[in-house]
Amino acid sequence: MKKAVWFGSILFSLVLTDFASARAPATAALSPVRAQAVDAAIDAGMRRDAVVGMAVGVIEDDRIVYLKGYGYADRERKIPVTTRTLFRWASVSKPVTAIAAMQLVERGRLDLDADVRRYVPEFPDKGVKITLREVLGHQAGIVHYDNGAVIRTQKKYVEAHPWADVIAALDTFKDSPLVNAPGEKYSYSTYGYILASAVVQRAGGEPFAQQVRERIVEPLHLTTMQPDYQWTDIPDRATGYVKRDDKIVRSTDTDVSWKLGGGGYISDIADFAGFAKGLIDRRLVSADTEKLMWTPQKLADGTPTHYGIGFDLIADGNRLRVAHSGSQEKTRTWLVIYPHEKRGVVIMTNSEWVDPKTYSGPVFAALEQSR
Repeated sequence: MKKAVWFGSILFSLVLTDFASARAPATAALSPVRAQAVDAAIDAGMRRDAVVGMAVGVIEDDRIVYLKGYGYADRERKIPVTTRTLFRWASVSKPVTAIAAMQLVERGRLDLDADVRRYVPEFPDKGVKITLREVLGHQAGIVHYDNGAVIRTQKKYVEAHPWADVIAALDTFKDSPLVNAPGEKYSYSTYGYILASAVVQRAGGEPFAQQVRERIVEPLHLTTMQPDYQWTDIPDRATGYVKRDDKIVRSTDTDVSWKLGGGGYISDIADFAGFAKGLIDRRLVSADTEKLMWTPQKLADGTPTHYGIGFDLIADGNRLRVAHSGSQEKTRTWLVIYPHEKRGVVIMTNSEWVDPKTYSGPVFAALEQSR
């Protein structure tokens, strides 16, 4: 283990050299020069943004070559971020849900173009057909946090933790009116992905979280990725931080169990990178399914969007960028891969004011310049 401390700043980085273990399969490491270049890029951004804590993973030539923690997982207790620190995935949970759905499509157990009410009749009839394809492409007109009225079903629950059942989680929004007609426009919705997780649960015949574990977590040998259930003892969670009146203070420990399929997973940086590598390796879905997921979806009038099935997409000739960001209490995350080039960068931070997207570009540049 190597430690480097920058006095006079909040930065404290801790490198773990055992990341080539089975926890996150890797067969190579960056040279010292290239590692230092990545560190310099991250450190510059952290100083600029006053970041409390961050973890970074790098994939090159289809191998995880660098995992590192920077700063503090808990500033007040002086606990550093390491490669074993757990951060919330936030909305990067959505690609997980999309993959679980498409795996069922491959098995003939789920029809992307059927009405979602075929699988989840608990979701009220909105007077129009809503398909899972529309839901996964954010075209279903399902409300998001602040673009329409969110109507919560008033109900008393016998269960201590009702949201562990993604069907019950529909009660958090299912009575809300649509914000647009299905297929009319792209309108991002976390609630839509709660509906998608309910469809997966019914079509797959097993609890949603169990399907994710059996078909994504275990095949990729991920050891820390799990639902961020507040009632579960999960060691090494990062403390979140937020800015209030120009002061950095501890964030709320908000329960996110109700939105598991839209933003409820947690893991360390090794598993976050392992998931990204699994996408590059095509270990979760077939080539045909991958092509479908990584093709921008079109609106009903034929207008293309920038979103596929579960992923944000940018194509520049033969160069394809596949990505997703996450944002919620305690975390900001960013996963970006260039699958044809077999490389990517994943970033997790506990500082809510930070945009991790702004770090991947400098990391890629540092890698190129230090070859």
